[in-house]
Amino acid sequence: MPQINAERWDAVEKLVDQFCDTDQVPAIALQVMVDETSRCYFKGRQQVGNGSDPLREDAIFLVASITKPIVVLGALKLLEAGELLLGDRVKQFIPEFGCAGKHGVTIRHLMTHTSGLPDMLPNNRELRAANAPLSEFVKQICQLTPDEPPGRMVQYQSAGIAILAEVIQRITGQSCAEFLKQSLFEPLGMRDTSLGVPEEWTTGTDPRIERIAEIRIPEELNIEPHWDWNSPYWKRFSAPWGGLFTTPSDLAKLVKMLQQRGRYRQQQIFSYRTLEEATRNQLCEIPGLSKAARQGKGWGLGWQIVTAANSDYYGDLLSSAAYGHGGATGTVLWIDPLLQASAIILTTQPQEPHGRFLARISNTIVATIEQ
Repeated sequence: MPQINAERWDAVEKLVDQFCDTDQVPAIALQVMVDETSRCYFKGRQQVGNGSDPLREDAIFLVASITKPIVVLGALKLLEAGELLLGDRVKQFIPEFGCAGKHGVTIRHLMTHTSGLPDMLPNNRELRAANAPLSEFVKQICQLTPDEPPGRMVQYQSAGIAILAEVIQRITGQSCAEFLKQSLFEPLGMRDTSLGVPEEWTTGTDPRIERIAEIRIPEELNIEPHWDWNSPYWKRFSAPWGGLFTTPSDLAKLVKMLQQRGRYRQQQIFSYRTLEEATRNQLCEIPGLSKAARQGKGWGLGWQIVTAANSDYYGDLLSSAAYGHGGATGTVLWIDPLLQASAIILTTQPQEPHGRFLARISNTIVATIEQ
């Protein structure tokens, strides 16, 4: 059975110490699972400024785009309930979406980044500066003309996940945040996880909001501090494409469920067939995609299939069966079924343009595994 080599694990901690002690990264939290063995490690500061308190062991992180596959899991709960099909057109649920060349966009297109929608709205900065609500983003995405017809290109896009969250709301009558809480987080016991900061996190003697680790905002993004990742606006915004707050231990429960083919403790959270479909490459079966469009890319339903072309987050040593997702705030989650291993790496330093620290940590983690 695979296991973690204790001496090699020391190299993981030394690398994390190096990143934090040299201030390349303000804070790093690791949760690594190999078969039945689990290791965690916390290093750095709770706040970005020097002299801040050490990173709390119950610190909560904004994981950015790791949010995306979790929102997709929410939609897959509706698929299992018979509420939607992958081939359903989005306009069945959001009639106003079916205009300007988007008539043929399906749920599968949204989940696989093949809808032709852009990553962000052209006026994304202006909307955030105006503290616009999520509903305004959805309204404007519905009016967009896609960059290409659906199913013709693979283009990473937050806009499609925003529309998927709106589909969830139209079907259930609940916000995406509330639906995820009831259908996924509560059954998994993820008590410190929320899409956006809820009101109850701001009250009490030790409010959870105080546990949120501050992100170092890169100079090129530090233009409008009232709407950056640390701002009250962004914390309340509940962005379906990047607004999830969680902890390594909470994410580990979700990972465990995925590794156990949908089962967690005594509950079957998902059918194993649903998760098999979600974690295999879907691009080969989208007929309009050319070989060139698929080259070097792999997308399941929400999950990125790890390839040599996207090693900036995952490193160089994962197997061809691995899948996961990264986040712009400096986070990555990966699961490798062949290695029987997974890793959750949460930091407060956006990776680009500061180097491949996530990939380097991933490589040292994989190097600890003894078969």
